[in-house]
Amino acid sequence: MSNRLKPGRNRLPAFVVALSIGLTGVAWAGCGGDSTDKSVSEAEERAEKGLEEAKQGIQEGKEELKKGFQKAEEETKKGLEEGSEQAKEGAQKGKTQAEKAIEEAKQKTEEGLEKGKAEAQKAIEEAERSVE
Repeated sequence: MSNRLKPGRNRLPAFVVALSIGLTGVAWAGCGGDSTDKSVSEAEERAEKGLEEAKQGIQEGKEELKKGFQKAEEETKKGLEEGSEQAKEGAQKGKTQAEKAIEEAKQKTEEGLEKGKAEAQKAIEEAERSVE
């Protein structure tokens, strides 16, 4: 975006120089008693031309800036959409991992209960044998 604006920015100093030259010409023409209306008129034309070029450069700069803002807005929206999609994918992946961990925990709990029941049954059987 900044590369596009450089040509417009480069025109402003050129305009200032052109305007300065034109105004200097007008002043120079006014200082000498031998100046003619033609030199004053030419200086005015150069100044007007420089002013017109500057206006055109400013307008082009505005348009480039507007385009730049539009592109930045589009890129921001695109980035937000991609980020949202990645967040959804991450949440889904996290949910899947959590479900897997819950399932594994259930399975280990059931295995632990079965093992505990077996050990309890064994202990009951040993206790009954001891009593007999």
